[in-house]
Amino acid sequence: MQAIGRWTHGYETVLEDAHAHRVTVDLPVDEGGRSAGPSALELAVLSLAGCITTIFTLVARRRRLAFQGMTVALEAERPPGAPTITRVHGTLRVRTRADPSDVETALRLTLKTCPVGVLFEKAQIPVEVTAIVQATSL
Repeated sequence: MQAIGRWTHGYETVLEDAHAHRVTVDLPVDEGGRSAGPSALELAVLSLAGCITTIFTLVARRRRLAFQGMTVALEAERPPGAPTITRVHGTLRVRTRADPSDVETALRLTLKTCPVGVLFEKAQIPVEVTAIVQATSL
C-alpha cells in the first residue's frame, strides 16, 4: 500500500494511493479550513465504516447469509480538549430474511476481523456496533 499527501494550500491536502484514487482532506471552517473534504480524523471514521460494510459482505457470503441492503452509521466521540477519538458507536442495519442471530454472529466476526477496526482496538478506542435487522418479505 502506498499513500502520498500533497499539500495544496491552507489546511487542504490531496491524498492519493497507488491506484490513482484521490481524496482531499481539510479542516472544517470553524477550525480555519475551507471544509473542502473530511478532516483526516473524519476520514479514519469513514474508513472504519467502509471496512465494516466490506468485511460484513465477505463474512455474510462465506456464511451464506443473503441480504438485500445494508447501512452502517457510526458516531465517533471526541470530548472537548481530547487529542483524538475516545469511542465509536453505531448501528448496522441489514435488510434480510435471515435470522437476527445469524446477522449478529456475522457482525461479531466482522468487528473481530475488520483491519481498520483492529487499528482502533490497538489504539484502545472501543468500537461498539449494534445490528438492526429489517426483515424483508419472501
